[in-house]
Amino acid sequence: MSSINTPQTETQANANTSTQALGAIQQNIQQGNFAQAELDAKALLAKSTDQETRTMCWYLLAVGYRLQQSHESAIEALNTLLVITPEHSRAFQELGYNYRALKQGKQASIHFYKATKINPALLSAWQALLPIYQQANQSSATKLCQSQIKQLSALPKPILAATDLLYDGKITQADIMCRQYLQKNKHSITGLQLLADIALALKATSEAEFILETAVELAPEKPEVKYQLFKIYSKLGKFAKALALANTLTEQDPQNTFYQLAKATALVGVGDISAAITIYTDTVANGHTQANIYLLLGHAYKNQGDIKASVTAYQQAYSADPYCGDAYWSLANTKTYAFTTTEIDTMLSGTQQQDISVKDKIHLHFALGKAYEDQGANGSTSANKYKDAFTHYAIGNKLQRSTLAYSHESHRSFVKSQINAFTPELIRQLKDKGHSSAAPIFIVGLPRAGSTLLEQILASHSTVDGTMELHEIMGLAANLSKKQGNKPSYPFNLGSINNDYFARFGEKFINDTQVYRQGGTYFIDKMPNNYMHIGLIKLILPNAKIIDARRDPMACCFSGFKQLFGEGQEFSYSLTDIALYYKNYVTLMDHWQQLFPGEILLVNHEDIVANTDTQIRRMLDFCGLEFEQACIDFHKNKRAVKTPSAQQVRQPIYTSGLAQWKNFEPYLQELKDALNSDVA
Repeated sequence: MSSINTPQTETQANANTSTQALGAIQQNIQQGNFAQAELDAKALLAKSTDQETRTMCWYLLAVGYRLQQSHESAIEALNTLLVITPEHSRAFQELGYNYRALKQGKQASIHFYKATKINPALLSAWQALLPIYQQANQSSATKLCQSQIKQLSALPKPILAATDLLYDGKITQADIMCRQYLQKNKHSITGLQLLADIALALKATSEAEFILETAVELAPEKPEVKYQLFKIYSKLGKFAKALALANTLTEQDPQNTFYQLAKATALVGVGDISAAITIYTDTVANGHTQANIYLLLGHAYKNQGDIKASVTAYQQAYSADPYCGDAYWSLANTKTYAFTTTEIDTMLSGTQQQDISVKDKIHLHFALGKAYEDQGANGSTSANKYKDAFTHYAIGNKLQRSTLAYSHESHRSFVKSQINAFTPELIRQLKDKGHSSAAPIFIVGLPRAGSTLLEQILASHSTVDGTMELHEIMGLAANLSKKQGNKPSYPFNLGSINNDYFARFGEKFINDTQVYRQGGTYFIDKMPNNYMHIGLIKLILPNAKIIDARRDPMACCFSGFKQLFGEGQEFSYSLTDIALYYKNYVTLMDHWQQLFPGEILLVNHEDIVANTDTQIRRMLDFCGLEFEQACIDFHKNKRAVKTPSAQQVRQPIYTSGLAQWKNFEPYLQELKDALNSDVA
């Protein structure tokens, strides 16, 4: 039999070859064979296109140059590395060593500090920073350094090493090392906390929740564990639980600013925004005027609909930190703010600063994209502002994409698994086994497809509560996905689950979401990604209404490309990725329509704009709701809205947004090609 490699095994073989070559280069450096190491590294660079391999080659070259005291060559190699991998902590640490050797103390401290920002477990970088801060008489920075060195030095060596691996993105290795430690130290709170962080990095948020709940039971006296669990509850949207924990923490330590801010975050989550704003303003009044606190205050005002106050808070944020990218992006994200020339010049300057983080630069580029787009829309003739806008959107997306590990293949595989698992036979087998409640209305769709507008319309009805993007369905799917020995996991395990469980799952959803409701007969869950689990939804809540918010592909995809999301939506930072995601979304929604005919209402954004009254009545009929004029006058509804469209849905429907993408059409051939390709 001939030994023909499949593409996968060829890739693995190449990876193994690169690993061996890198090991040989590293060994030559350790043995002082610098010339051979340099030759081998350059040879590997010449033939390898793999990002990880190229990154490691440049890193090893830089270490070799530094050990030979060729510091300028080392710096050049490291800067090349950072173009490939912008958030490489050890590259910044190496830059610190080289600048220190060149007697450039300020540059050394900047780069050592950036290394610790990316990887707080870099003990050697903290130790290098300490004498620099001491010599400069920077007392607060010295105290921070000493505290970090003390904390890291006290960690068991395996936990420190695993923490280092986690921050360096080597999650699997960190997981193995942490679990090995916990096998011998089962009740180690530090180990459990790290294991939860690893689970979070693996997007196993429910597992992180379970681990930390266990840690809290084992060590109820440790507030830092409760605070970590609070952040997990917040991430999962379990704001009632988060608020209960935050109340406990603030009672234990009323002067702790972090705990007060945690309570405010939870209050925003449960809809008590006024109480949250009081905490934020009190915190500022007590002298805590950091940019991040003003950002939180601005977000709360925006959710409440007070755009004027939110703008002021965001401006205070960049006054506290002139290159605070999130402040400028938050201003842009109001969708109505017009940047001044001074603000644009400051943002441009920030994108060129070496000591500005990649995260800040990402925010600045997205904000600049919006600033130039607005100038183009306002008829500026000084230059092609749409071209300038696209340039900054493209740079921001490229930088953001470089920090993520999104895989289109994984998404396509997931869609196929849903289609293969949810068959007509399965639906017949489990039909009407779920909970009978007809209260939930699910609005699904891609980001920027108009789902917030549909929510605002329906939530203006007297019997419908608008809530938020609830996490309960995603959490249920995650729990069902947990592997149980050799048994199949979600979605292929549904046919073997006790039929009684489906009603229990539905009842639990109704009970768990009660905290977000205000007494209406019906309520909306607007989590966009629930489209992945419509089959599950219909099994546990067969009477739930589902609305599919759809928008023209070019408009939807490009609008997503222009948006910097707080988290998730990792497919949106590449025109090709977003196009393929859109196509797979349509494929899956077509499958759900076939399985549940007449039970999913497709609403096109363009139809809502063109025939508002007709489409609103159509939605109300589908949901079994009497017509109310308030739904037509949805823009007068003052309820809290927590999505990027918050300000837009407080205005009457307008047509100007339908064809905004056409201003960028000369730059969108990649998007067109991907949408029109046979690839899915």
